[in-house]
Amino acid sequence: MSMHGRIKEKAALWLYNLVLGLIIPALRLNSRLADGFEQRTLRECALDKADLWIQAASAGESYLAWSIIKNLRPGCPKSILITSNTRQGIEILKLAAADITPNNRGIRVNIAYFPFDRPAIMKKAVINIQPKVMVLLETEIWPGLLSSLKEIGCKIIIINGKLTEKSLSLYMKWQSFWHLLKPDRIFAVSEKDAERFGTLFGKECVEIVQNIKFDRMEPGNVEAGKTSEIEKIIPKDIPFLVLGSVRREEEPDIEKIILELHKIEPRKVVGLFPRHMHRIRHWEKTLGSMGIPLVLRSVTKEQVSPGTVVLWDTFGELTNAYKLSTAVFVGGTLLPVGGHNFLEPLMCGVIPVIGPFLGNFEWVGRNIEDEGLVRIAANWKQATEMLAKDIQNPPQHEKVLAAAIKYVKGRQGGTDRACDIIVKYLENT
Repeated sequence: MSMHGRIKEKAALWLYNLVLGLIIPALRLNSRLADGFEQRTLRECALDKADLWIQAASAGESYLAWSIIKNLRPGCPKSILITSNTRQGIEILKLAAADITPNNRGIRVNIAYFPFDRPAIMKKAVINIQPKVMVLLETEIWPGLLSSLKEIGCKIIIINGKLTEKSLSLYMKWQSFWHLLKPDRIFAVSEKDAERFGTLFGKECVEIVQNIKFDRMEPGNVEAGKTSEIEKIIPKDIPFLVLGSVRREEEPDIEKIILELHKIEPRKVVGLFPRHMHRIRHWEKTLGSMGIPLVLRSVTKEQVSPGTVVLWDTFGELTNAYKLSTAVFVGGTLLPVGGHNFLEPLMCGVIPVIGPFLGNFEWVGRNIEDEGLVRIAANWKQATEMLAKDIQNPPQHEKVLAAAIKYVKGRQGGTDRACDIIVKYLENT
């Protein structure tokens, strides 16, 4: 690194340290960041020395870390620290650590909250941990962390790397600074992600690997008891439409879908699953004003009448409902509100209809539509037309599931590749 570049980096980090020093005390008021606050500031130090440090931002990345430590086979005993930013992530990581303990691979795992990225805090954390290899899952680019790791010569790799166009545009406002902090290697999950990382850090340090998330996919894990309970309330030989994970922002469009399909196929039963339970009252009022028969799942024990909407005000039955469905729409996709898991109904044997916004599930790739395993509607009206066709002529669950499994298996192997990469870096440091 040139002297000019080093001076620029130190000046930026000095200012960053100053600003975070002023902000961090107020972060205790944030309910999400208050969890583990003493760990995040290192006042309660849970960061013991570790050969490998894995940062898993939240729940999704924590499941990836679980897959990695379950399959990692280092040549000699290794200590691993896994950190997360959220309580849910920490809870998943604790389950992961318990799942692999004890083991005969010489792996010891410690779990902690990710420290605040103030350079003064992160430098202390890195000195305590002394990691040989740092694994950042998906998109964890923190200047305080990267700078501190580079000071001790730690190898830094991004695994299952994803970088959105929006994030890239923000990083590119000071590309030269980020280039000074670039990881040693980036393993991206798609050509587009690889291209974006290459633009930011240089193409020479980027390559493409399979997405670990495909390794976690398997046929829908339904509970026989709950499935039979749903079967009791859904009339046989009556189409069963599931509207899953409906978000507040798209409720007006979902209302139109329900009304139009009620005209086309008035005898069908609809299972309506709001994403958030506090929207149940809204749907009770709305469906009542629409004149559509409504029952709450929590009080429904017997078979409902054809033409009824079952408003799901209980948890834990969406996968089981997908298994029994004739047609499915997955919410969070008609508007850019993050998207939801459209692979879940697919792995239950039903081809889902979704809106144009895949959000957090963009990683699956749009070619799944070319395979006929998902139908992407431009708007609520087109979604209604697609659902009507499925209701009138539903595909066979067994054939759909077989095609889905074939699609997924052709994209698995990311976990083994990630583990090979990590072991190679551990052995070479």
